Amino acid sequence: MRYRLLGRTGLYVSELCMGTMTFGGTSGLWKVVGGLAQDDSTALVKQAFDAGVNFFDTANVYGLGESETITGHAIRQLGLPRDELVIATKAYGVMKEKVVNAGGQSRYHLMHQLDASLKRLQLDHIDLYQLHGYDPLTPMDEVLDTLNDMVRSGKVRYIGLCNMAAWQIMKGLGISDKRNLARFESVQAYYTIAGRDLEREIVPLLQDQQLGLMVWSPLAGGLLSGKFNADGSGPDGSRRISFDFPVVDKPRAFRCVDVMREVAQRHDATVAQVALAWLLGRPQVTTVIMGAKTPAQLQDNLGSTRLTLDADDLKALDAVSALPAEYPGWMLARQGGPRLQAPGRD
Repeated sequence: MRYRLLGRTGLYVSELCMGTMTFGGTSGLWKVVGGLAQDDSTALVKQAFDAGVNFFDTANVYGLGESETITGHAIRQLGLPRDELVIATKAYGVMKEKVVNAGGQSRYHLMHQLDASLKRLQLDHIDLYQLHGYDPLTPMDEVLDTLNDMVRSGKVRYIGLCNMAAWQIMKGLGISDKRNLARFESVQAYYTIAGRDLEREIVPLLQDQQLGLMVWSPLAGGLLSGKFNADGSGPDGSRRISFDFPVVDKPRAFRCVDVMREVAQRHDATVAQVALAWLLGRPQVTTVIMGAKTPAQLQDNLGSTRLTLDADDLKALDAVSALPAEYPGWMLARQGGPRLQAPGRD
């Protein structure tokens, strides 16, 4: 396991992060994507930690609090040293139906949810507290004031965000800079070899502003595991069969899988490991969040850290997954290209 700095901070996190969305969940969506009981979840936490994973990501809305509770119990049961763990959670989603202030990013809601998360996780602070999306109703300055107070109180070490547009991220950074508030240090976003949209606007922003990138759903909800067919069939009981998310251009995805399968065969690896290794090789990626329901799935994911893709592999994978050119990208490349060439003299 290798470790990388989170954005411009001095905090090292493992290149693979253990996602806990599969922990808990007894009904509805959360039963479909998760449903793991305490003992099974604890075993996965131990397996990940023993493999060198120090970064664990959860959210208040996962299982409506069950994921945080199970994660907290697992840490306690295993006696994991707190100073060797980086714990991340999130807030935004609705935690109680028909309760008007039970969601969003108002100071009222975020303050309540931070205390609730701390209690469920049995911790006195959160290492990375993230906005789980963009709230179009709460002014960004109110949100950032609240997050800044959390950091100053000692209950939160760093702040991050998820699933925002480039302009929203930059607006937040601008407010923090202008008012000397705690700034976002990380972005959690969907990014796969079959879904490279992030590279158009957000990746250049991350690199310019030195933000860490945490990748969620690196296998596109299992679609890039190599276990699904172009006709939509797949393993019985798989999440994709009953919960077709995230949104993916499937013909494009299966073209990628065809090439990934060839690469996997050359390296005696799995298709899923190729998908993860491709992400781990992207310079903009800090950590890849892996979710698992079984020890075998987790072990397969962990194996991606030992897979090194060669130049021919990357050339084939990049070619099949390349984004079509869009304006203003193609114009920027046309105008900026000559500027990047060193001037010479005849």
